[in-house]
Amino acid sequence: MNKKSRIFVILFLVLLLPINSLAFGFFDSSIRPGAVKTNEYLPILKDKRVALIINQTSVVDGKSILDILLENKINVVRIFVPEHGFRGNEDAGAKIDNSIDSATGIKVASLYGKHKKPEAQDLQDIDVMVYDLQDVGARFYTYISTMEYCMVAATENKKMFLVFDRPNPNGFYVDGPVLTNENKSFVGMQPIPIVYGMTAGEYAQMLKGEGWFTNAKELNLKVITCKSYSHNSKYLINVAPSPNLTRTSAIYAYPSLCLFEGTTISVGRGTPMPFMQFGSPALKDKFTYSFTPKSGKGAKKPMYEGRECFGVLVGDNEKIVLVTIDNHIHLEWLIDAYNANPDKEKFFTDFFTKLAGTSKLQEQIKNGLSANAIRKSWKNDLQQFKKIRKKYLLYPDFK
Repeated sequence: MNKKSRIFVILFLVLLLPINSLAFGFFDSSIRPGAVKTNEYLPILKDKRVALIINQTSVVDGKSILDILLENKINVVRIFVPEHGFRGNEDAGAKIDNSIDSATGIKVASLYGKHKKPEAQDLQDIDVMVYDLQDVGARFYTYISTMEYCMVAATENKKMFLVFDRPNPNGFYVDGPVLTNENKSFVGMQPIPIVYGMTAGEYAQMLKGEGWFTNAKELNLKVITCKSYSHNSKYLINVAPSPNLTRTSAIYAYPSLCLFEGTTISVGRGTPMPFMQFGSPALKDKFTYSFTPKSGKGAKKPMYEGRECFGVLVGDNEKIVLVTIDNHIHLEWLIDAYNANPDKEKFFTDFFTKLAGTSKLQEQIKNGLSANAIRKSWKNDLQQFKKIRKKYLLYPDFK
C-alpha cells in the first residue's frame, strides 16, 4: 500500500467513527469550548438570574454546563431548548412540550414550533441569557435561528446575551448559494451561504453588527471565546448535536446531503447511517447499493419506511474525504440523483428552495448545468459575504 492509499484509509476510518470516538490526531485535541473559561463568565453571572439556551451538547469534559453553573451557586431560573429537545433525541420537526427538569426542578421551555422566541413573560425574572449549543455550521441547521430569536428577545427586554462559543466542525470553508430575502424561513433567516464558516459567537456578532434585526446594535452582547481554535482547525464533536448526525462523516456531508430533504430522495433517516447515504425506491434501475429505513430513535416515521431504497453510500466513497479537502458543497450527488430519477417533475418539493435559500439552484439543475458551473455562479455573492464575515471573526481565518 503506497503512502497516498494509507492516508486515505486513515481518513476514511476517522470519518466513519462515532462522534465520541478518538480520532488518530487528525483532529486538534487542544481546542476547548468557551464554557471552560469559568474565570471569565462566573463573575458576570454572580448574583444574576440566568436563563440557559442549552441541550445535550452543552457539556465540558462530560459535565453539563447546567451542573457547572449550579455547583458554582449560579441562580439558573429557566432553561430554553431548541429543535430536538433538551436531550437531543427528538425527530426533526417534532413538537416539543414544556416540562420540568426532574434532576433540578428548573422549568424547561421549548423554542421550537409556534414558540420560537421567548416572550416578555418568559424573561421577566431573568437578567442574563446564556447560549451554549454545539452547531454544525450549516445555514439550515436551526440552532442559529434559535439564537437569533433569543437575541431579539434579549434586545426587546433589555437583557444581557452571553454566548459560550464552541468550534464549528465545518468552519474551515465558505460555500453555497447566499440566501435571498424572499426565501427567509426558520431554516434560513439571513443572507448567508449554506456553509458560512463562523462560530456561533462570530455569527452573533454579525447579527448585531450588521443590524440584521430591529435595534440589534442596542443588544448587550458578550462572547466567551474558545481556546486554541482557528478556522484551519478540524474539530471532533464529542456529543451528537442531533439524533441523525451521529458520525463525523455525517457532519461533513450534511451541508451537501441536507439539500436532499427538499426532494423525493431519502438521506438514510431510519438507518444506522443517516446523512451518509441517499436513495429511493425509484432509483432501483440506476444504483445497486441499497438501504431500508425503519422506524426508530430520531426517525419515528422515516421517508420510505420499510421500503428498499437504491442509491449511494457516500461514506464508502472517496468523495466523503473530499468534503474536507476540496472545501465545497458536493452538488454532484444531487445532480446525479436528479438525472437518474425517472420522474423529474416530482423530484423537487416546495421545501427545496427554502433549504437552498434561492430558487435559482433548482432551475440550474433542471437546465443541466454542471456542479462547477453552478459553483461559479455563487462567486460574486460569496466574495461579498466574505468581506462582511471578515469584520466579525474572533479566530484566525482559514488560508
